Amino acid sequence: MSSELEALGAKVAAAVPGAVTDVKVAFGELTLTLARDKWLETAKFLRDDPELQFVNVIDVTAADYPEREERFEVVAHLQSPKRNLRVRIKTPTDEATPVASLTGLYPGADWYERETYDLFGVVFSGHPDLRRIMTDYGFDGHPLRKDFPMTGYVEVRYDDEQKRVVYDPVKLTQEYRQFDFQSPWEGTIYELPGDEKAKGQ
Repeated sequence: MSSELEALGAKVAAAVPGAVTDVKVAFGELTLTLARDKWLETAKFLRDDPELQFVNVIDVTAADYPEREERFEVVAHLQSPKRNLRVRIKTPTDEATPVASLTGLYPGADWYERETYDLFGVVFSGHPDLRRIMTDYGFDGHPLRKDFPMTGYVEVRYDDEQKRVVYDPVKLTQEYRQFDFQSPWEGTIYELPGDEKAKGQ
């Protein structure tokens, strides 16, 4: 299986010159890292080549690496029913540089790309309807970025006097900032009620 996947990676690299920057085979899966300007061309080859026929898009998402100059990796998983194989393609980008939308090749990528835009802020050029899909229209930020605060920026509540949903800035009361991060399975350093009975045995 590994040699078949390596041969597939070599075939793609030869068919689309300058597209493949890295080929990895791990856990029985092929991962191709692609140049951003060859993203669409490579996906089209994978779909249209009669020997490959990666005709299904399984998902499109991203990973965030804030320490990198191009902090995001856009990742798509494609499936070939004919070959009974999956391939992972990925390409780097940043907050401002768009990645070509796969929706022209795979209409099913539409909502996946919207979700990636909503949660990571990755822009897809050529997408027919790139707007938020999971968060509210006025939502500030992108929740799956590593630098997004765990508490968020606003909290939502229903105001009974105004009879509507209102958004308030997040306020953490100082007395609740003393967290005990010790795992209960590792034991606690303080005595709980009832511990004194165990000591007598």
